[in-house]
Amino acid sequence: MGWVSVVLMSAFGGLMWLLYTAMLVLAVVAFVMAALAREDAYRAAGKKTKPFWLVILGIAVAVNLLLPMLFLQLAGLVASIVFFVDVRPALRQVGGGGPGRRGGGSSSDGPYGPYNGRR
Repeated sequence: MGWVSVVLMSAFGGLMWLLYTAMLVLAVVAFVMAALAREDAYRAAGKKTKPFWLVILGIAVAVNLLLPMLFLQLAGLVASIVFFVDVRPALRQVGGGGPGRRGGGSSSDGPYGPYNGRR
C-alpha cells in the first residue's frame, strides 16, 4: 500500500505545479496587457489608474515567483481575473486596449467599415 500513496502524492505534486504555473502565466499576461494599455483609457473607462493595476498585478507576479503561498497566489489570481473580466473589456471599449485590439471604431461602423446612412 506504500507505493499507492507515493504515486498519489506524485500526481498531486504534478497537479499543484501545473496550477501554480497557470496562475503565474495568467498574472504575467494580465500585467503585460495592463502595461500596454494607455493611461487615459483607464480614466475614460472609469477604472482605477494604470499604476494601480500595474502594482496589483506586479505583486501577483512576484508572489507567484517568490512566495509560493497558496492564499497569496489565490489573491493574485482573483486580481488577474478581475482585470480580464472587468477592466480589459472596458479599456477595449474606450479604445485603449493596446496593440492588436479589435474594437475602438465609431458607433456607426458596421462589419465591413463605416456606415454613413447613404444608400
